[in-house]
Amino acid sequence: MALGDGRLHYTLHLTNNCNLSCNYCYVNKKDISTMSIGVAKKVVEAGASENGSTNIAFFGGEPLLCKDTIYQAVEYARWKERQSNCRFHFKVVTNGLLLDEEFIEFSRREHIFIVLSHDGIKEAHDKNRVDINGKGTFDCLSEKISLLLSSHPYAPVMMVVNPDTASYFSESIKYLYKRGFKYIISSLNFTGCWTEDTLDALKREYQKIAEFYYEKTLLEDKFYLEPFETKISSHIKGENYCIENCTFGKKQVSVSPDGFIYPCVQFIGEDAFVIGHIASGIDEVKQNALFRANQEEKESCIECKIRTRCNHYCGCLNKQTTGHIDRISPVLCAHERMLLSIADRLAHKLFKKRNAMFIQKHYNDIYPFLSMIEDSILSKGKS
Repeated sequence: MALGDGRLHYTLHLTNNCNLSCNYCYVNKKDISTMSIGVAKKVVEAGASENGSTNIAFFGGEPLLCKDTIYQAVEYARWKERQSNCRFHFKVVTNGLLLDEEFIEFSRREHIFIVLSHDGIKEAHDKNRVDINGKGTFDCLSEKISLLLSSHPYAPVMMVVNPDTASYFSESIKYLYKRGFKYIISSLNFTGCWTEDTLDALKREYQKIAEFYYEKTLLEDKFYLEPFETKISSHIKGENYCIENCTFGKKQVSVSPDGFIYPCVQFIGEDAFVIGHIASGIDEVKQNALFRANQEEKESCIECKIRTRCNHYCGCLNKQTTGHIDRISPVLCAHERMLLSIADRLAHKLFKKRNAMFIQKHYNDIYPFLSMIEDSILSKGKS
């Protein structure tokens, strides 16, 4: 069964249950639901029917609460690969507490990409990433980081910046880099209570991070930091940036534990945004209508000079911050203006230096492919 009119990639929300109780978490844990292996296998069958390469991400809640489902789904996918002309690539986004030798070995054997969620230094991490008893989890994760990076040295880390942790932002980036993470993906909790003071603190921290990025790039150290990479790319790509940035249910969909299909992660459980079911396929009329609605220019953005470089096209982010896909948060607007200015100055300095790492990263179309090969070779050399 092929879902939709083109190749889809899937995010499987294995459960809304979690062993943490993060203060900024958006997942509704009121009624705990867990995906059956039957639903997971239906997703694999959908990917296999398209005869090509399909990405499947295991998401939550905390997906490692459902390790058996992951094991069985991957095993079934590998069996499908032997039966037909298909290929699967897997990713797990985890808080890390349930990482162990067994799962790490499984991930190595099956080439599963592991993404860790971590908010940086102890003062920042423990403010919001707490267990169900309200205790911080920084100390528990120290050995888990070592375990992960010893086997997956190029694993990325995702961090959330909250108003109450903004002042720790640059220290947290440097801490994660020092621990060995070369791919750091930072994002704001846009629903937090941001004020003029906390936004000013955020701006100062971004400026410090820009200096750190500049120093590492001059040394030609491999270091990727979002959102700087994306914002620099948005300048280079120009008007094509927004088109490539959000496909809203066209290329990537989210599957709930009970098999319903949504355009993105923030919409799980929202009946108005159901675009199909894994057993019956996608309602393409509804899928296309939501896609077009998300692509329409927002009235408040029509005259904005940075609109082609801004994340205001992200329906998932708009829904999270305003409750509507066609409304823009004032915090998002302030953040984009602040960040673009800092990223542009950083890019200008590096371009003026004709820095080889910077030029290759942002102007050589095949650099991501070459970098991936290099990471693979170096990773094998360390094993």
